[in-house]
Amino acid sequence: MRIDPYRTWLLDLDGTLVDSAPDLHGALEATLSRHGHGTVAEALVRKFVGGGARLLIERALAELYPEDEAVHDIDTLFADFIDYYSAHIADRSRPYPGVVESLALLRERGIALGCVTNKYEGLSRQLLEALGLAEHFGTVVGGDTLPVRKPDPEPLFEACRRLGGDPARTLMVGDSITDIRAARNAGMPVICVSYGYNHGENIHDAGADRVVDSILTLF
Repeated sequence: MRIDPYRTWLLDLDGTLVDSAPDLHGALEATLSRHGHGTVAEALVRKFVGGGARLLIERALAELYPEDEAVHDIDTLFADFIDYYSAHIADRSRPYPGVVESLALLRERGIALGCVTNKYEGLSRQLLEALGLAEHFGTVVGGDTLPVRKPDPEPLFEACRRLGGDPARTLMVGDSITDIRAARNAGMPVICVSYGYNHGENIHDAGADRVVDSILTLF
């Protein structure tokens, strides 16, 4: 597919722009250990990423206690996780190869850029700032910005409104079935990267318009 017609690009964050799994795993490990739970491997965290921090914790607990239907204190775990993660948000997280160059090229071409993610908006902005990526984005729509999150299309429409973009000329770039469903629900084409977090499933089978090994290959 040609990318020239699209004057607004919406990009996912975790797994698309940034490999954030190491720090998400570190925060999860510290939080679970503090409350006397076991830990899960980083490889599993990579499968769990995509629905926000609360779901990440719930999935980890289900992995640790598959036979236990007791209600864990998710609210306390969640609050501690957010505190720890915020303090260590970019210890080991890094942009994927080609991301920095691609964002610079898009800005040079006058493309309006928005980050649409299920990560909390404040944490998303903090991570983008820490890695020197924030300057490229005209807006950030996070998982708590609106009452709904991806795969609902409204976060994509909200980003378009903020950027003054036309949804009919907007491209979504992500790494998972969640991004694909959000784009389809919004009537937008979607390109996925091959290296991200797609819940352990092959992204080539998820129905994107195109799958690339690097955003840079689109230029």
